[in-house]
Amino acid sequence: MAVAPQLRALLHAVNALLRKRRYHAALAMLKGFRNGAVLQEKLRAILQATYTHSRNLACFVFTYKGLCALQAHVQGETYQVHSFLAAFIGGLLVFGGNSNINSQINMYLLSRVLFALCRLGVEKGYIPEPRWDPFPLFTGLVWGLVLWLFEYHRPTLQPSLQSSMTYLYQDSNVWHDISDFLLYNKSLPSK
Repeated sequence: MAVAPQLRALLHAVNALLRKRRYHAALAMLKGFRNGAVLQEKLRAILQATYTHSRNLACFVFTYKGLCALQAHVQGETYQVHSFLAAFIGGLLVFGGNSNINSQINMYLLSRVLFALCRLGVEKGYIPEPRWDPFPLFTGLVWGLVLWLFEYHRPTLQPSLQSSMTYLYQDSNVWHDISDFLLYNKSLPSK
């Protein structure tokens, strides 16, 4: 099937525009937006990670509840330390292996724990009540630090974060024509 001359001319014009250095920064922003919005072909990995996460969580809950019940039975009542000890042991047993899934879960929990400890510190009077919402400052600090680390100290970041950020911020700077600007992240190999 032949391509209409008008379509061929349009593709030629778009590809010529994409090659102009003058528009590179604006076009890199557009490709970065596209890379952030496109779902990659990682469904199998997502399903495997979901299964591993749910299995680990189920094992942890089973271990935690069992150890809490055991401590309460042995001591005749429940103490706050039982929760910590049961979770500590369950965490070591279930989430203690240094895998990508466990790393993600532990980092997620760390951020939640730090927020909760700050709130507890305010509640108990150890930290003064903020006079303004600190969340925007926190957000700016987190994003500023992560992009600084990515740009200048990349190996310090977790590999999955490096990969995602490379896809979003580095790969979006490179294209050759409309196929790897809009349709694919990188040029398809020549046949």
